[in-house]
Amino acid sequence: MEEKKIIVEIKNVNKVYQGTNAVVKDLNLNVYEGEFLTLLGSSGCGKTTTLRMIAGFEDITSGTILVEGENIEDKEPFERNVNTVFQTYALFPHMTVFDNVAYGLKIKKKPKGEIKTKVMEMLELVQLGGFEKRYPSQLSGGQKQRVAIARALINQPRVLLLDEPLGALDLKLRKQMQLELKRLQRKLKITFIYVTHDQEEALSMSDRIAIMNDGILQQVGTPVEIYEQPATRFVASFIGETNLFDGAVSSVDGDKVSVSIESGVITGKGTDFKVGEMVAVSVRPERIKYSVRPVEGFTVPAAVKEQVYVGSVLKTIVVLPNGNEIRIERLAGEELPAEGMVYLYWKDEDAKIIHSFDNNIFAAIDNIQLA
Repeated sequence: MEEKKIIVEIKNVNKVYQGTNAVVKDLNLNVYEGEFLTLLGSSGCGKTTTLRMIAGFEDITSGTILVEGENIEDKEPFERNVNTVFQTYALFPHMTVFDNVAYGLKIKKKPKGEIKTKVMEMLELVQLGGFEKRYPSQLSGGQKQRVAIARALINQPRVLLLDEPLGALDLKLRKQMQLELKRLQRKLKITFIYVTHDQEEALSMSDRIAIMNDGILQQVGTPVEIYEQPATRFVASFIGETNLFDGAVSSVDGDKVSVSIESGVITGKGTDFKVGEMVAVSVRPERIKYSVRPVEGFTVPAAVKEQVYVGSVLKTIVVLPNGNEIRIERLAGEELPAEGMVYLYWKDEDAKIIHSFDNNIFAAIDNIQLA
């Protein structure tokens, strides 16, 4: 199997403001040639700061960033073989679409004939052929974003940095542009590093996702790995909907792990767990099953609270004896409990057991009986 080439290497990078405010902490991340990598997290997690350090708009407090093996710390932004697309488009309002896209080539003093050919090719690529004489004020939001992308791509950067570029668009247009961006990335085979706080956007577009929280890289993996095998409690709750159960490991039999929670006993699969260890168990709503009588290995009774119809999906909210709400999800038309008491269960492989290193979150758990 051919080894992937690392194009961006982030090594032990920290960013600290005003001496104590650490916004990026000991970040280590490799980005491979030709991949679509998304930096995902909520506001203030450090993802945009990371992008700006790669671009050269922020200095690194400590650590190293390499692009194609070369340290770029002492290079100005225009000297780095990366280009950035911003959410605000940053187009020149007094210039036509043609001149906006041509700007980088004119700065490099390329021949006029070459500039015209490349600009027209790029406009066709982003489906804006015939728009070259228009001004930004005559364009829609999606068209402006295409111009900004064309302007960044025409310089043939090795890496394209995109800082929430679709955030200002309405939902329908944003989804269209997601497909367009992925199409462009695959066609051009340029490495994209994309910043967003939108989980669905990250899952649908990315080859890999790097999830950040409070300046710390929590997990890196494919969309399937991130969704199916979350490494931390934060990742499990941040990506999609999940149900989290807090408890203590009561028994371990190979990779089968039983966990005592307030409301009974549940099971899942995992390795390197010890009896008595405090853990979180993540089960996606679509993986939870129900029965009108107890199921072997599970003792989790719940009362049906309400049904929520959201078009193609039907959700049932049930309440555990401790008051915690659990969500069950099915496609519309499939059977779900309408009322009364039910017992929750699932396949062992559908429950992800997560190590917890913060026992404070379990302070509210009472009367856990260990086997």
